[in-house]
Amino acid sequence: MPMKTRRRSIALAAAAVLALFYLSAIFAPVVAPYSYLTQNRSFPDEPPTAVHITFTRDGRTVLTRPYVYRYVLADIHSETYTEVKTARYPLEFFTRGKLFSVRGAPIHLLGTDALGRDYFSRLVYGGRISLFIGLIGAGISFGIGILIGTLSGYIGGIVDTGIMRLTEIIMSLPTFYLLLTLAVIIPPGVSSGTTFLLIIVILSFIGWAGFARVIRGMVLSLKERDFVNASRAYGDSTWGIIRKQLVPNLLSYTIVSITLSIPGYIISESALSMLGLGIREPDVSWGNMLSEATNIEALTTRPWMLASGICIVVTILCLNIVGDYLRSALDPHDYR
Repeated sequence: MPMKTRRRSIALAAAAVLALFYLSAIFAPVVAPYSYLTQNRSFPDEPPTAVHITFTRDGRTVLTRPYVYRYVLADIHSETYTEVKTARYPLEFFTRGKLFSVRGAPIHLLGTDALGRDYFSRLVYGGRISLFIGLIGAGISFGIGILIGTLSGYIGGIVDTGIMRLTEIIMSLPTFYLLLTLAVIIPPGVSSGTTFLLIIVILSFIGWAGFARVIRGMVLSLKERDFVNASRAYGDSTWGIIRKQLVPNLLSYTIVSITLSIPGYIISESALSMLGLGIREPDVSWGNMLSEATNIEALTTRPWMLASGICIVVTILCLNIVGDYLRSALDPHDYR
């Protein structure tokens, strides 16, 4: 298989995984079998429910529709569970407004946490915060960056000098420590929705400066091109030239850069939430879910708690693959 075709196939596979994650987050009430707040104290730290599709009858293996057995807590001290195989409970798809459900028995595809909350449901709902904070944060910071960088590069003079000094000051700030400082300032009683917006504002405020510098450099090379001079001679205003000539020529770079920058926003939110400074319980994000797996005992006895960390890694890997492919596809000098 040629290298270009292989890279396209890998990028399409990565894009499909991202689409699955984002669609699951958007339609979380349908995909998740339970609410992320639902507690079942009878099933603390239950292991993932095994889904069966075969059973033995008269010495023969028989294929069936997917089904599960009911779990019971055999030992409350060691939290040991056993399957009760006296009755099978089939999975039902697209019933009662859910993608899948089981009538008569609970189903926990990724087990439960210490409060008996379904980990798969919390993972799906947590993606709403962790996935979209990257999209929204990157979109805002790149919108600010492309506006300020374009104005700085095209107008030049004292405006350019002032804007560039401001960007240098912002870029010199230690990003993560600033996030920690600002996150601590957020009052503890603030809702998770407000915290979500504040984190986006903080990340966007920090993120636009570096992008504005790059855009400014690109505009400096574009503003003397023939098509810009022709637009200027035609009598277009400064804003008209920026809107009709410069910004469209920056879109390919912008699309690629946004794709490659989203992982940074996801990591920042996850780190803050994992440290207890971002999204707080009982609300859920992949970051505060990962905070439950920070001790070795939890990891050895309940490895399914690493699922949120795996989702973060897979999302970032797929975003980087898609971004790298877009960069290559939109670069006329890249022949790989």
